[in-house]
Amino acid sequence: MWSHLRRSRHPDVVAALTRLGDLLARADFEPVQALLHWILVGPWRGRARLVARLGREAGDPIDELLNAAHAFASTATPSLAGFLQWFEAGTTELKREAGRVDGQVRVMTVHGSKGLQAPIVILADATGDPDSGRGGALTVPDPAPGNADARAVPLPPLRKAEKHGPIAEAEALAAKAEREEHWRLLYVAMTRAEEALFIGGALGKRETEPAPQSWYARLSELFGAEDWRHDPIWEGRQEHGATAVAPVWPAQTVELGLDVALPGWLGRAVPEEPRPARPLVPSALGEDATSDPPLMAGAPGAGPAGLARRGTLIHRLLERLPALAVEPRTIREDAARRWLARQAADLPEVARAEIADAALKVIGDARWAELFAPDALAEVPVAALVGSEVVSGAIDRLVIGESRIRLVDFKTARRPPQRLEEVPTGVLRQMAAYAAALEVAYPGRTVEAAVLYTQGPALIEIPGETLDFYQRALGLAQHSLGLA
Repeated sequence: MWSHLRRSRHPDVVAALTRLGDLLARADFEPVQALLHWILVGPWRGRARLVARLGREAGDPIDELLNAAHAFASTATPSLAGFLQWFEAGTTELKREAGRVDGQVRVMTVHGSKGLQAPIVILADATGDPDSGRGGALTVPDPAPGNADARAVPLPPLRKAEKHGPIAEAEALAAKAEREEHWRLLYVAMTRAEEALFIGGALGKRETEPAPQSWYARLSELFGAEDWRHDPIWEGRQEHGATAVAPVWPAQTVELGLDVALPGWLGRAVPEEPRPARPLVPSALGEDATSDPPLMAGAPGAGPAGLARRGTLIHRLLERLPALAVEPRTIREDAARRWLARQAADLPEVARAEIADAALKVIGDARWAELFAPDALAEVPVAALVGSEVVSGAIDRLVIGESRIRLVDFKTARRPPQRLEEVPTGVLRQMAAYAAALEVAYPGRTVEAAVLYTQGPALIEIPGETLDFYQRALGLAQHSLGLA
């Protein structure tokens, strides 16, 4: 479909393609709640269009969608793909608050109205005969010895002449229960009204008056001849009690004798609040979207949560183990296995051993010993204003020198790329955002970025021109201007 849209020259298709392009330009960079806000109240006017098409009832699910986006952002790394997966896996149901009125007419059963109130209640079908619906399925106690209290025997439909003994008694009990429920429901219906109760109904073609045991017939006994009123639509109606009249309040200026000109600000629209810079989270840009995430040995059936947990455990070991002595090697090995035994006791021992070996293999490689030297920093929080964007995140490994800064991010993909051209675009955007923040925090120093894949392991350096390209794509223009 996307290829068809791009080839077409039809004006409607071109307009749709332009709108989708505007959305795609934001989808990878905006947090979910900000993206939804842009769709709903931005140039698309999504909320107004949905309400115009579906009615005011659409407002509640729209608000709940925004609430879900905020809830997701408070517990997970913001990303559109992650939110969609989380939302689809959820089982939350949206139920409208039944007590809200909002100037609407609600049609419901008397059962459904329990616990609610409304200014006006209309019993629109009060002439029904409660006896016309009786005669349904009956049950009688099991006649077998010892089973009378444990089981009930269902009976097929029977004629009146066939109902004797226990069957007749069961029918009488069922009729009594139905009649009691009939009057309980009338009580519920009448006590829902706050100001006025209307009682009406319709007669069948062969009926001349309401059934004697109907709500209408029994309530009509409360009215007298003096309660009849002329009605231009129904010719006549019975009315008992006074109709509630809304009070009319005199204007304050007349009551107090004031004649003061209103201030001009009452007629002016409230100015739009300034939009603060929205933080750009680099880790959200580099979400692993590959089809070959890392496997967890010894953990059959591990889903995405298990795979993500493996990456988290490796990251924490890479943060903690370099602080221990290099020799003998068993110091770090024992520490890693003890830490995993406490933090991941539910995993099989073979899985914990595989995680420990992966972390130790990375730390022990001499090719990047500088990253795990005593003066290197781990899990470094960084926040900087780059142009008009706020970049905020945490860098896995950082080496700060007098003239250069080296930042490295760890990745746990099962099939790591072998060269720069194979590195996912999201990872390159992530590293570009980190580099831009460090250039602001440490002006005048050269920033070098690399990605260290723990599977292998393998280190891929990211050239400065690549960082510059993705910084321009992210709107982080300060780095580009600095090079110019």
